[in-house]
Amino acid sequence: MRLRLALTVVLSAATLTAALQASAAGHAAAAGRAGAAAPFNHPGVLVSRAQLDFVGANLGNEPWKSAWSALRAHSFASLSYTPKPRAVVECGPSSNPNHGCSDERNDAMAAYAHALQWYLTKDDRHAKKAVQIMDAWSAVISSHTGHNAPLQTGWSGASFSRAAELIKHTYGGWSNAGRFATALREVYLPTVVNGSANTNGNWELIMTDAAIGIAVFLDDRASFDKAVQLWRNRLPAYVYLKTDGAYPKSRPGSKYDTRDEIIGYWHGQTTFVDGLAQETCRDFGHTGWGIAAAAHVAETARHQGLDLYAEGKDRLRHAMGFHAGLQLGEPVPSWLCGGSVTPGLGPTFEVGYNALHKRMGIGMSRTQRLVEQGRPAGVSHFLGWETLTHAENPH
Repeated sequence: MRLRLALTVVLSAATLTAALQASAAGHAAAAGRAGAAAPFNHPGVLVSRAQLDFVGANLGNEPWKSAWSALRAHSFASLSYTPKPRAVVECGPSSNPNHGCSDERNDAMAAYAHALQWYLTKDDRHAKKAVQIMDAWSAVISSHTGHNAPLQTGWSGASFSRAAELIKHTYGGWSNAGRFATALREVYLPTVVNGSANTNGNWELIMTDAAIGIAVFLDDRASFDKAVQLWRNRLPAYVYLKTDGAYPKSRPGSKYDTRDEIIGYWHGQTTFVDGLAQETCRDFGHTGWGIAAAAHVAETARHQGLDLYAEGKDRLRHAMGFHAGLQLGEPVPSWLCGGSVTPGLGPTFEVGYNALHKRMGIGMSRTQRLVEQGRPAGVSHFLGWETLTHAENPH
């Protein structure tokens, strides 16, 4: 009798445990289905349908009119543009050797130029040209090699993902879209999605720009989340705020984690103020790329319902304002970079400025002067026609 009762208790406990485990598994599966069911918004890599519809309604007005004319006049926008694909792109330091590096960057930006023209004119010749360029690359590309391979993959992957996203979701005639997706998934994404903890920060931010764009195009939630974490790790380690403490934060996982190592990593700078960047004392060209890429990531995330601007607005606004002032000719203080900086920001702040000033209402007088003086923003590596797509854009 006692044995039967004991067995009954054990079996009841086992039954209860199994039931609880089944219930937990059911909740986990349901949660997984709910997470998986949250769709990406398409098109939603750097530009959205609402943004481009706003642009289309304003092509006869400034500053979009001049920006549109500049795009249309560019060699990348020509219907006679011919891609130059290759299987292996080899890029050394500063793209030397340059075996396909410039060709790939140019072709990716040309694909984006034609995708924009397709959307804004509905002339399907531009959609077909964008498809021709992307198909040419997806047919052969197998790897990126050399010192600059991660950065090259970031530059090209960022532009290719924007072009592919627009064509896939607004044009119905891309039969090889799956092959291009495979190229992005197997050749580009693995190189950029894990970041670059110990290089200058513009590398990792540009790679993250590409990673988040590719993730959206592929509907890859795990890679999207990894890109967001890369951004959250890197931006606080790239742009300093006084609230960080006596010296800048170290990027998690970086080998630069002591005070002296961080100062060396920040190119010898020992005095830190709001908006100073890890590459300020290197040159403004690379710094501008880093800031622009950080804004790109936040812009794409915003299209997907994640407000990274809310997290990064203070770093971004101070970084843009600090460098814009010096680029405009403000005196360089003696404590900054030994009293001398290397200007040359390029067309870098349009996206971030529009997000923070136009949409969030943050006053940014120095950034505004620099952005407006530089309009229409041109093309550089992974930056293309951002006055056209983002100037004064409320969406």
